[in-house]
Amino acid sequence: MSVVTDYEIDQIERANATDAQPVLFVHGLWLLPSSWDRWATLFEEAGYVALTPGWPGDPQTVEEANAHPEVFAGKSVGDVADHLDDTIRRLDRKPAIIGHSFGGLLVQILAGRGLAAATVAIDTAPFRGVLPLPLSALRAGSPVLRNPRNRNRAVPLTYEQWRYAFANAVDEEEAKQLYEEFAVPASGVPIFQAAAANLNPWTEAKVDSENPERGPLLIISGEKDNTVPWAIANASYRRQQRNEGVTEIAEIPGRGHALTIDSGWREVADKALEFVRRFV
Repeated sequence: MSVVTDYEIDQIERANATDAQPVLFVHGLWLLPSSWDRWATLFEEAGYVALTPGWPGDPQTVEEANAHPEVFAGKSVGDVADHLDDTIRRLDRKPAIIGHSFGGLLVQILAGRGLAAATVAIDTAPFRGVLPLPLSALRAGSPVLRNPRNRNRAVPLTYEQWRYAFANAVDEEEAKQLYEEFAVPASGVPIFQAAAANLNPWTEAKVDSENPERGPLLIISGEKDNTVPWAIANASYRRQQRNEGVTEIAEIPGRGHALTIDSGWREVADKALEFVRRFV
């Protein structure tokens, strides 16, 4: 069972003690909540109150994460979604929610449960009903998918794997800096769940895209993303268009999967902030 941590409780209590609109950020695989620190500062300067909950069992630092990779093993999409669901339901008002990669899938799951005032999904992992599976996405997922035993393991990326999956759109110096500053091991389960989502009717990697309580949704795609190419982002958008609410998509030119943490993060954050401001 998921346990809301003292760190998360402190953030919830802080949000509930203010009249500011909460905005909750959800990271994806191979990152930690601290990857959102600059975003949280930007949104707070804009008048919001930011929350950066972790996945269940997330360490506080990259150093701790790399020293104890086993803590990531076995975490499924459903485990994380339920943990975030518990966190959100402790807030006094619905937050806007912003997620990257598998965090982008998770915020769509939460929005489909009617828990979001507005949602931004950035380079979102695919869910059941999203059919394209480009070769670059398969290559980016291959460090996990090539060995079935990785399903129940924590899997780190080598620098070369990180360079392809995350940092292909930045120069070598920045790619190495991002790897040292942000990269941590990740649970193998979500990758296998996403890969098999269209073969498993009971998959946890599914979204209720037709719930009228979903709220407004923006999908952001990085033009050069190898991990979640435009074909996946656009297919997710088409599924979400079934909803009666506002559904939009934007492509950020020249950007890869690291677009939320690289030197151009502010362009993406401003796009997300502009969307959230329109609705909350």
